[in-house]
Amino acid sequence: QVQLVESGGGLVQAGGSLTLSCAASGLTFSRYAMGWFRQAPGKEREFVVAISRNGNTDYADSVKGRFTVSRVNAKNTVYLQMNSLKPEDTAVYFCAADDAWGWSVSRDQTSYDYWGQGTQVTVSS
Repeated sequence: QVQLVESGGGLVQAGGSLTLSCAASGLTFSRYAMGWFRQAPGKEREFVVAISRNGNTDYADSVKGRFTVSRVNAKNTVYLQMNSLKPEDTAVYFCAADDAWGWSVSRDQTSYDYWGQGTQVTVSS
């Protein structure tokens, strides 16, 4: 069965950095666009960034210039490098896989076929 497993979350001070990983299994990773979403306490889950099969990216304005997404198809893994973290980045971060057509990416959560369980990121002020 398909599994997406996030790791790398934790507690960090404002201004610090973290790198999240999402390891996929049970699917042909290179055929999927991958997305990162987050859900803060009391808020709805929101789009963070997506990367297409060929590396096209789309970032939410709130993280543009601070977060960087990448993927290594040989390792079936997508990464999220998060720099200059702010308290408002505190959330559970989820990765998701989208059997997207071509090189497209989507901000729409309903486009994604598989989801991980999430990893907690807490940024202290």
